[in-house]
Amino acid sequence: MSALDDKINEQFAGFVVRKDLVKAVKGNAIVPGYVLEYLLGQYCATDDEASIATGIETVKEILRKHYVHRNQAGLVQSEIKERGHFKVIDRVSVSLNEKTDAYEAVFENLSIKKVAIDSGTIKAHPKLLVTGVWCISDVSYEFSEQSGISPWTVDSLKPIQVAGVDYETFKKTRDEFTTDEWVDVLMQSIGFNPEEFGKRSKLLQLMRLIPFVERNYNLIELGPKGTGKSHIFSEFSPHGQLISGGEVTVPKLFVNNSNGRIGLVGYWDVVAFDEFAGRTKKPQKALVDIMKNYMANKSFSRGVATMGAEASFAFVGNTAHNVPYMLKNSDLFEELPAEFHDSAFIDRIHAYLPGWEVEVIRSELFSEGYGFIVDYLAEILRHLRNDDLSLVYQDAGFKLSSQISTRDRDAINKTMSGYLKLLFPNGGATEAEIEGLLNLAIESRKRVKDQLKRIDSTYPETDFHFLRPSGEKRTVTTLEEDEYPKFYYRNLAQDDDSEDDEVLIDTEKTSGSEAATPSEPTGSGKPTEMQAREGHIVVKENLKGVTFEKIFGPWIKGATKITITDPYIRMFHQARNLMEFLELVIRQKKPEDHITVELITAPNDGDVAKQREFLDEIVGSCSTAGIDFTWRFDDAGTTHARHIITDTGWKISLDRGLDIFQHFGSSAFSLAGRFQEHRAVKQFELTYLKLDRNEGH
Repeated sequence: MSALDDKINEQFAGFVVRKDLVKAVKGNAIVPGYVLEYLLGQYCATDDEASIATGIETVKEILRKHYVHRNQAGLVQSEIKERGHFKVIDRVSVSLNEKTDAYEAVFENLSIKKVAIDSGTIKAHPKLLVTGVWCISDVSYEFSEQSGISPWTVDSLKPIQVAGVDYETFKKTRDEFTTDEWVDVLMQSIGFNPEEFGKRSKLLQLMRLIPFVERNYNLIELGPKGTGKSHIFSEFSPHGQLISGGEVTVPKLFVNNSNGRIGLVGYWDVVAFDEFAGRTKKPQKALVDIMKNYMANKSFSRGVATMGAEASFAFVGNTAHNVPYMLKNSDLFEELPAEFHDSAFIDRIHAYLPGWEVEVIRSELFSEGYGFIVDYLAEILRHLRNDDLSLVYQDAGFKLSSQISTRDRDAINKTMSGYLKLLFPNGGATEAEIEGLLNLAIESRKRVKDQLKRIDSTYPETDFHFLRPSGEKRTVTTLEEDEYPKFYYRNLAQDDDSEDDEVLIDTEKTSGSEAATPSEPTGSGKPTEMQAREGHIVVKENLKGVTFEKIFGPWIKGATKITITDPYIRMFHQARNLMEFLELVIRQKKPEDHITVELITAPNDGDVAKQREFLDEIVGSCSTAGIDFTWRFDDAGTTHARHIITDTGWKISLDRGLDIFQHFGSSAFSLAGRFQEHRAVKQFELTYLKLDRNEGH
């Protein structure tokens, strides 16, 4: 167990579970994760290994006895008949039979219909009337010779969700964790290993939770296949409902005018539309119109009456093309059906989660640590929907640009409120933490607004920026705007379509002014070519297209001696980064040239033998290519700064050293493994200084 696992078990004893246990008990039971974690929470909410082992067996036995597999429905029906009654775990829905004036339940896997259920149960659990709910039920069988009388009866029914949550204790206990620890707790709670994600990537994953904590929040996520877009909405909460985008109808979603029955928005906190993208889909115009009205006004019409609801919408779908293709040829909403590829609909979306930044799911991304039992966290998030933290950033002294419209401002405020409720339910966010979240909230809305401008030219240009408490202006850009400026700003596109779009470095802005980033256009409106000059750059997390050649190449060119000071060349991936830097040196030099490269690093207390093995292999590998590579430990133990110094007089200060890339798959067929430009980076900063040659060596 990690220190974080110990801490969460101590502070939230009985409300956390080890996340890898879900796989251990699931077997071939096709049930949502929150159902399994509900059972695990009854028997395995501990860090005692013996109790966990016993609990796992208990849960497996409960599933074996009471979970109904579709292919065993007849066997379970027989069991109920012979015993007279039996407890089952199944998905249950209820409808009113107007001919008999009685409620009748349907057990999905058990394949029985017209099961008598009393009105008191329906009053206690009205969601049963809208859609299927996973329940633990006692079902009895008593045959009657009277025609039309069903032998099946529900004796008792309990939806699978936790009860008795102490919200105030939850808020106060949150304060026992640092912000980074709390973010990692939430990441582990939704099943991911936080060590595999950067800070921005974690916050993007957690954006998927905002619809659960914020009323009437409209989120869209479009991106490549296999990134787990629908997982949160299908597995995480008993208060969310995932439906196929092709199954949406006005009666199912809003109201059935023939019987007055309210649809999904009246009973669920979140309605998520899976497979929402697809240009060939043909949704009903009436559905689109009522959805637009609801998303804007939180209400819908029922005949002549108007009704309100609080359900948030989440739209998830796959993109057919990569980001530069979409920016060059259409827009980032290109895959929406034509009826939804409409400026009025898109303008009602509060945030666009960039699915292309989300990792494709692979085994090492999943957590084996402890996190909240998901239905416990779901109850907390549901309670927090009552809070409104949308103006906390204003109280902290931040101000949005006056150019930002009311609709844009509302969207930003709702995203901010959602993030603050997730991360700081009891307050206490620092100025820097508020600024980071505000930047992401504005970016998420700017992504929507910038595409609207492409779709409908009548939308005005908006300068998305905010003022810090000091009065300093902070301009907000989207990551794809920084990465593909030629296509993002269409007036920059060259007539020659064959020209590659590149991430370019502008180092003209030095410390003391706003930091430049890769792909940032200069005042002339065009990106500048790389040149070895003094300056400072800040590179955003998750940006792609950044390579050692672009950020180091011009500054090390022509050097015959290079000294690298980096105390963290210890692990395999760090040694790999060093080797890739040396590959750059080899590519730039002439075959007959001889270059000396020295590394000053620090020993790895965990496994110094393996570290020595890595570095010695690099020595041998480079010797045949005209590179005299040597390394040594900083014996004085004073190596903290990270930098590269050349005998041509350049010093490159590195806040992260060479370790700028995020984790990526180790497959031999992974493009990220073969090309640096396909890797997402961590946020990092570089400073280029010109020294007197005698200062360097």
